[in-house]
Amino acid sequence: MTVDLLIRNAYIYVDRDWEIADGWIAIEGGRIHAIGSHAEEPPPSVKTISAHGQLITPGLINAHHHMYQNLTRAYAPVTNGTLFEWLTGLYPLWAELNEDSVYLSTFIAMVELLMGGCTTSMDHMYVHPKPFLIDAQFKAAQEIGFRFHATRGSMTRSVKDGGLPPVSVVQDEETILEDSERLVAKFHDASAGSMGRVALAPCSLFSVSERIMTESARMSEKHELRLHTHLAEDPDEDTYCAEIYGCTPTEYFERVGWANHRSWVAHYIYPSKDEIDRLAHAGVCTAQCPCSNMMIGGGSADAMDMRRRGMKVGLGCDGSASTDHASMWLETRMALLLGRYRNGPHGMTARDALDMATRGGAACLGWEDEIGHLRPGACADLVVWKMSEIALAGALSDPIEAWLRCAPAIAGTTIVNGRILVEEGVPLIANLGDILKEHSQHARRIQKLLP
Repeated sequence: MTVDLLIRNAYIYVDRDWEIADGWIAIEGGRIHAIGSHAEEPPPSVKTISAHGQLITPGLINAHHHMYQNLTRAYAPVTNGTLFEWLTGLYPLWAELNEDSVYLSTFIAMVELLMGGCTTSMDHMYVHPKPFLIDAQFKAAQEIGFRFHATRGSMTRSVKDGGLPPVSVVQDEETILEDSERLVAKFHDASAGSMGRVALAPCSLFSVSERIMTESARMSEKHELRLHTHLAEDPDEDTYCAEIYGCTPTEYFERVGWANHRSWVAHYIYPSKDEIDRLAHAGVCTAQCPCSNMMIGGGSADAMDMRRRGMKVGLGCDGSASTDHASMWLETRMALLLGRYRNGPHGMTARDALDMATRGGAACLGWEDEIGHLRPGACADLVVWKMSEIALAGALSDPIEAWLRCAPAIAGTTIVNGRILVEEGVPLIANLGDILKEHSQHARRIQKLLP
């Protein structure tokens, strides 16, 4: 049999317990067809890439993001604010989002993710000043060929209800629930090898009504959808839940029916140990966002302690206006550094961080069978990493540790569903220059910088 693509002469990280020092990987029909060592004869192929001893990993999986925020990166008035100051300063700008700006920001975000080794990403789109914004995101994903797990975010509480956002970006309950059903019917594809899925994602416990939380849980069970929200991200959330609901954020999360195997949460910085144990036992996963947590200075979860307690932990870039980048390689490196800084030199290894960025992210999205690893039959989503000879000089004993310790690394080749989307570090997007130009115009409009 002749396969579509063969990559050879590489160090292949297949999965958490399978590495091949000098091997090849064969791709056919968007799937991993076979893997072997240099001692085994590979199948003939239509196209062959020699990786020259480079590292191949599964594509990294972004488990928490806000793509529209790349329109307001490094926005000077709020760069040094607290989380709530940052949100209050930016919500009025995000009220200017429309279909075109969301399409452009999503397109740029996905290309940037590909260049940082990410092949599957969710997006938490919870600001809806205009309708059909998630439709625009799917348009971008389909044009690029990116594997996309959209989340239908929502907010019901504006400043007039004691919330943070302006009235123009929140919606009433019926609009949210009806549009959620519409998006699931139009875009959610639960079939094997799917390129697009939908999850339900009320923004946070303090930004939506209790009805939205409970109805989202019911809809999740009805359609077998994932559930996502921010949880226990800031101490102010504890105060809010105590005053409004008479309990902690985790207790409220459990009360509204979210403590189950379909849920994953972002950040989860301030729970008690007992609450971590309860959610882990219930099958809830979490996404850590190291760079965003450190940039805002609001604390970060102890990812390795959560993993020891049985909770599956993925990684996320978070919003491009808090982290100001969308590189999953950088998030993975920062997760390693943060874990070691927190718990000492034995606290975390590069393989732990890589496992979070692959298997952990796949667990968050409920997609562990097909992505996050390179076992035969898996989706052909992978990265051939590129590093300079100078950066790697002397790094001879462990290519996985060197990948995160010897910086920087970029995706030399990124493959999604068997298609090469980045080659020699360059995205294969014909109209990228035009997209960047239009993106700049919308960013200037939103930031009130147009003449």
